[in-house]
Amino acid sequence: MFEPRKTIASVDPVWDRITREAQEAVQKQPLMGGLIHACILHHSNIEKALSYRISAKLCSNEMSMTMLREIVDGAYAADPTIVDAARADLMAVHDRDPACHRLLQPILYFKGYQAMQAYRVSHWLWHQGQEDLAFFFQMRASEIFGIDIHPGARIGKGIMIDHAHSIVIGETAVVGDNVSMLHSVTLGGTGKEEEDRHPKIEDGVLIGAGAKILGNIRVGHCSRIAAGSVVLSEVPPCTTVAGIPAKIVGEAGCDQPSISMDHMLGKNQ
Repeated sequence: MFEPRKTIASVDPVWDRITREAQEAVQKQPLMGGLIHACILHHSNIEKALSYRISAKLCSNEMSMTMLREIVDGAYAADPTIVDAARADLMAVHDRDPACHRLLQPILYFKGYQAMQAYRVSHWLWHQGQEDLAFFFQMRASEIFGIDIHPGARIGKGIMIDHAHSIVIGETAVVGDNVSMLHSVTLGGTGKEEEDRHPKIEDGVLIGAGAKILGNIRVGHCSRIAAGSVVLSEVPPCTTVAGIPAKIVGEAGCDQPSISMDHMLGKNQ
């Protein structure tokens, strides 16, 4: 029996929307045509576009873009969950960042999103025993984006890093799903010991700008870390902490602080 041909939209509505946005952008601003065609419209799917974008940003005289694309393509082919996480990150940025009005924007312009995708490839390389390649990705992402994520860190999906400058995430840090953080956040250690030494951030946590979370401590799900806080002890789920050192100042204020992105402390907090 004849089967109707599937359209791009029926197979991948996200990619279809991205390509439509790209076409509209070229029509509106023809001078951007070269960039948008190279990054989006010359590719058949989102993983090819991401591979191109990551490689274009991270390549150098030491590692060509062609070589980096082969590495990224290999990672995506071997582990499709990397692309699944990239899609979840894309939707997280679009839904939570009021400056993001199109799915096209994070892929082309937002260094927080781009750095997260570079990290995801470096993490895959790390677990393949290709540590030097993983460190190369970490080094270039730090140099280009100003974000330093150790390839050994474990980070979930649906991550939104807004503004993103000066983010530091250590080797044994764990970050759950649907976490949002702003610039200058540190998930660091408190000494030179080599064992498990970095924070464990559970699902749905909102981390404000400049917050420092130090040591092998747990930050409970759906909690909120106020901007500029220094967190040195465990944070219970669904609470807000603030100050130096951070102390509990109230409840989280909503069911999903990482999605609402409400950083304001209430009248009683």
